[in-house]
Amino acid sequence: MEEIIIVGAGPCGLSAAAELQDQGYDPLIIEKENIVHSITQYPINMQFFSTPSLLEIAGVPFVTPNDKPSRLEALHYYRIVSERRQMRIRRYERVTAVTKEGDGFRVDSVGRSGEPFVTYARKVVIATGYFDHPNRIGIPGEDLPHVSHFFREAHPYAGTRVIVIGGSNSAVDAALEMERIGARVTVVYRGGSVSANIKAWVRPIFDSYAAKGRIDLRLNSRVVEIRPDHVVIAQTEDGEGTLSAVPADFVLALTGFRPDRGFLRAMGIEAPDGVIPPTHDPETMETNVLGLYLAGVVSTGRDANEIFIESGRYHGRKIAAHLASLRGLEG
Repeated sequence: MEEIIIVGAGPCGLSAAAELQDQGYDPLIIEKENIVHSITQYPINMQFFSTPSLLEIAGVPFVTPNDKPSRLEALHYYRIVSERRQMRIRRYERVTAVTKEGDGFRVDSVGRSGEPFVTYARKVVIATGYFDHPNRIGIPGEDLPHVSHFFREAHPYAGTRVIVIGGSNSAVDAALEMERIGARVTVVYRGGSVSANIKAWVRPIFDSYAAKGRIDLRLNSRVVEIRPDHVVIAQTEDGEGTLSAVPADFVLALTGFRPDRGFLRAMGIEAPDGVIPPTHDPETMETNVLGLYLAGVVSTGRDANEIFIESGRYHGRKIAAHLASLRGLEG
């Protein structure tokens, strides 16, 4: 039986593993893809909002000459951390169920070829992130083939008409990249202004592009239907919901992501849909299922931006300290 299993090898899962190592444990990590898979899904040219020091884990310095590290630098850094710490990681193995059995847990998983595995552990840490579950808009046409909730790079959109739904950093970055390579970009956002959290060095550029008409910014608006060659936009500023049709070759619904609450509920964790976080002790990260812990964004409510690497990396320290305090009591 394993002492501790961590489900998920993102930055917060790796950080939890390192903190547990520092307390004398040797946790097993099970990861459905490869380490920090969510970062591989970020736009290829993305720069982090955080400084290198805020992304550091396991006491390993994040060395870069840049003020804001790139996606590629982050992939290299977390890979080095996992190797330097000699973490035990079972890659490309998806955990399908975590079941309480006696004083421990049964962890069911499946490998790349479909082969089933069963592993037992005394404690389990869930650090699964959220990037596989985009926030759906729930409108007709959202599942059409030219619609995506992900943006990787601008080149495929050169010379096309693109609707970007959203007003966050991801939406603004994507709009700017696509405009620069010749796409005709329309940004549709329900608010009266794009997010106040737009990167400080990006906001003036985006505002300038919008003011000059290089990007068509539709505020107080929402897409109500997506069709093969256009979208239907409702202008809500006047309170009348005026409709207009805007031609579109592609639609990027960059509306954020959310943790998989159903997966947590299946384990017995109290995790209602909505803004209420799953039930857990914020001092120890232990859930209402004793011995089952949360680390990272999976512990938040609807807004996944409440927790990022720079704050979620400390969850593992709380978990490790709690388990170390119980070690004597459990004999």
